[in-house]
Amino acid sequence: MTSTDGLSDPGTRVVALTTYPVKGCAGTSLSEARLTEAGLAHDRAFLVVDENGVFRSQRTAPRLAVIRPKVNEAGDQLTLRAPGMEELRVAVDATSTPRDVEMFRTPYRGIDQGQAVAEWLSDVLGAPSRLVRVPSDHQRVVDGVHPGTAAYADSGAVHMLSRATLDELNRRLAAAGGSALPMDRFRPNIVVDGWDEPHEEDRARRIGIGDTELGYLKLAIRCAVTLVDQSRGERAGPEPLRSLARYRRAAQGGVSLGVKFSVLRTGKLAVGDALRVTSWGESEL
Repeated sequence: MTSTDGLSDPGTRVVALTTYPVKGCAGTSLSEARLTEAGLAHDRAFLVVDENGVFRSQRTAPRLAVIRPKVNEAGDQLTLRAPGMEELRVAVDATSTPRDVEMFRTPYRGIDQGQAVAEWLSDVLGAPSRLVRVPSDHQRVVDGVHPGTAAYADSGAVHMLSRATLDELNRRLAAAGGSALPMDRFRPNIVVDGWDEPHEEDRARRIGIGDTELGYLKLAIRCAVTLVDQSRGERAGPEPLRSLARYRRAAQGGVSLGVKFSVLRTGKLAVGDALRVTSWGESEL
């Protein structure tokens, strides 16, 4: 729902915040967060790679989902947990010489976090793996309506999804005889509630939350990660991609649910904060 002055309805609020310190692994729920130019603090700051430096994804390594990382506020301690494994605590290396890594056939750099974490990850995933951290001189520009930067996130610093949008998908799944899917299938950073209609996030071009501001980047194009049961780390398709293909085909290809935003103003935000939509546009779908 929008008000007559062009701002969002005051009932539209943040109801969940999640950061994903290690790309592809489980998220950490937050009650409040610091928003940096690259998104929520420490979001996708670490990347799991194979022996050749190519990133691992739930697309081909769904067990990444059962790894639960946590980074302290300073960012110098990483804790990893997984079923059947002893907890591993890592002193984060942020200063060693970066090595070459690759994500979506694009070259990047990453600081290797050592042999102990490499062996731990290899045991969990059943394949040779290493962990790298984004270097301080990481210079990545993500194209879109409001270009921005990101660490190792797929295509933008912040991913937002509304409950109304997921409710509409689940309504369609139920009508087809399927089961509802939880929000974690889509791994958003910010979940909002209060919009009466689904996909209102598609039209929001500038949003204030707390003392931060976000700028619309692009639609979130969904991939096979949405087929992975996040609690079990196992593929459980063909939904939601089959249903999304019926009503959410994007002009640029693929199917869309949710939106990626760039950070226009850093600061703090929290669960319960109201959304102030100061600019609206038309959906790109």
